Amino acid sequence: MRLFVPQKQKMYTAQAEACATKMPIREYHETDLQALRAIHAAQGFDYALPDLRAPLFVTKIVLTADAPKSGNANPAPSCESGGMHLSIGVAPEQGSDRILGAVFLRLTAEAYLLLDPKAGTPHDRWRALLTLHAAAERDAWRRGLEDVHAWLPPPIAKTFGKRIQQLGWIRDDTWTPYCKKLTSNPSDK
Repeated sequence: MRLFVPQKQKMYTAQAEACATKMPIREYHETDLQALRAIHAAQGFDYALPDLRAPLFVTKIVLTADAPKSGNANPAPSCESGGMHLSIGVAPEQGSDRILGAVFLRLTAEAYLLLDPKAGTPHDRWRALLTLHAAAERDAWRRGLEDVHAWLPPPIAKTFGKRIQQLGWIRDDTWTPYCKKLTSNPSDK
């Protein structure tokens, strides 16, 4: 007999299973770079390993096969309060633990354009868009952003997509985008 498991329950079940494994998670250190380059190359994906020193990387965590070495502030991960605690402290010696994987989260930006569809002529609106576009591009660059993403509503994707391609936007169908909506864990409350 197969029971229906609601999506949220599946998520919490997956979190519980991950916590039960007690696999060591720790912060990334520069000494990990060689091992991560090898993992990246072994995956064979067509993208360069990013510069992990960039300040846009706000999360850098590593999964290892070995228990953390002494000197780390938190020798074993736990799932207290529904969340994994990272080992933080002394950087590992070169090759001191076997890295199984890593996750890096880099900040990016999503563009939202609000432009009054009744203001002036189509030419006036295009000039307004060009002005906003240039100002936003300068501001994003000044803030250190490396890219900006836009998801166009289906009714305007074809026509407006051609317009923004004139401004250097690239339609990227090479990779399939997914979104993870973050919600609080009931045990965090």
